[in-house]
Amino acid sequence: MSEAAASTRTSRPTLEFLHALPKAELHVHLDGSLRLSTVRELSARHNLGFDFQTDEDVRAVCQVPDDCESLVDYLRVFDITLQLMQEKDELTRIAYELAEDAHQENVRYMEVRYSPLLHLKKGLSYDEIVAAVQEGLDLARRQYGIICGQIICGIRHISTESSLDLADLAVRWKGRGVVGFDLAGAEGGFPAKDHIEAFYKVLNNNINITIHAGEAFGAPSIHQALHYCRAHRIGHGTHLNEDPELMAWVNDNRIPVEVCLASNLQTKAIPDYQSHPIRQFMADGLRVTLNTDNRLVSGTTVTNEYRLAVENYDLNEDEVLTLVMNGFKSAFLPLREKSDLVDQVLAEFASLGANFSGEISRRRRIQI
Repeated sequence: MSEAAASTRTSRPTLEFLHALPKAELHVHLDGSLRLSTVRELSARHNLGFDFQTDEDVRAVCQVPDDCESLVDYLRVFDITLQLMQEKDELTRIAYELAEDAHQENVRYMEVRYSPLLHLKKGLSYDEIVAAVQEGLDLARRQYGIICGQIICGIRHISTESSLDLADLAVRWKGRGVVGFDLAGAEGGFPAKDHIEAFYKVLNNNINITIHAGEAFGAPSIHQALHYCRAHRIGHGTHLNEDPELMAWVNDNRIPVEVCLASNLQTKAIPDYQSHPIRQFMADGLRVTLNTDNRLVSGTTVTNEYRLAVENYDLNEDEVLTLVMNGFKSAFLPLREKSDLVDQVLAEFASLGANFSGEISRRRRIQI
């Protein structure tokens, strides 16, 4: 390796470089990622009682501060956004705008998650809801080329029967936009294994599973998500390092961890950024990915999540590129499509002058 290449790999990436990188987003909630301008417009249409005149007015109500008390407190904002997402045109618009915003920061692949259970108040059926979201994502793909998939979420603190209905919905839409199934909502006191029938349903239909676990509860929640519910990825996983043996198992089996730095601080999954285990995860070789969780509620972007990682954990270029590659390698895509996407990303790295050490061969980049 030349001295110049070695220097580049160990240097701290700039914000411009982070923005220019092709990126994947695997953990983003539709109902937490509305545009500020859309919240203003739709809240006026629905007469919600908020005097949103400016973006700052919306931020003051819909973006949680870093001193948010807990995950439950964090989730209260969704009582507002969900009121704006009960009609077909609203769902299509918000899905399209999310994909457009992601495209503007060079996100090439995104998985959008939400629970149709929360969009039924004006009479839409489950299938109409999924179709409306898919219409918005398809429009964005035609215009910008961004590839998007849907992840259907069950809700921990709502009935297990509803999760089974949503699993059936995911099966119906497999191959038509839905790429995975999730369990979200308040974690403490609502174990994932209560929803095990829903996970059996999707798994027996060869649908990928990701589960929110280890965010507001400890490592036993992650153990349950993996060994009872057979999750292929873990959402957040912030408390995984509390169980070194389980963390080793996650690493050995290449289970991706969907890290969301800004929201982890806001929900009090961590007391401060220096307490986050991401550095330990990376040092041990876990497949760590960076994600927004909720663009509006957390006031973040994918680029900002990388900025937070670089500034708080002193990441160099090679470490950043590894995180980017982890996102694409962990996508719920068929292997052939994933391989093609990885090749495109590597070509873009080269065009940006990024010196990625990576693994030795394309086969290893995809499969290990």
